[in-house]
Amino acid sequence: MGIEIERKFLVRSDDWRDAVTASSLLRQGYLSSNAKATVRVRSTDDASAVITLKGQARGIVRSEFEYPIPIDDARELLALAAPHVIEKRRHIVPYQGLVWEVDVFEGRHAGLVLAEVELDSQWQSVPLPDWVGQEVSQDDRYNNASLAREGAPWVAS
Repeated sequence: MGIEIERKFLVRSDDWRDAVTASSLLRQGYLSSNAKATVRVRSTDDASAVITLKGQARGIVRSEFEYPIPIDDARELLALAAPHVIEKRRHIVPYQGLVWEVDVFEGRHAGLVLAEVELDSQWQSVPLPDWVGQEVSQDDRYNNASLAREGAPWVAS
């Protein structure tokens, strides 16, 4: 079984930008989302795509199954998911042995910047960069499926 263990934070400054090693444009559409499961389609730079099924979160842990799909299928699925689609530029930022993903949202979510880090264990120690602000790992308003449905929850970082 696939497992995702992730912590998510608001970003308080642009100090992460000098450490970026890669960036890509993500489009994510939510075909189904409820308390038990989420079905998401994601394209990366309009060149590759995956479909992802995520189970119910238990703290920062949830089941996750992800499979590649043809980009043409992803484009059609993203159209079906509208208006529950988000766009964001994802930046990869290594920090003290961990790989952070800093998401700069676009479109109706412009101004929202979140940082995520995936972990091997829910008890893993996470050194926090200075540019990381308030933790929102268990605040459902910042989960991408919620953002796609309801928009950005504009909390000061």
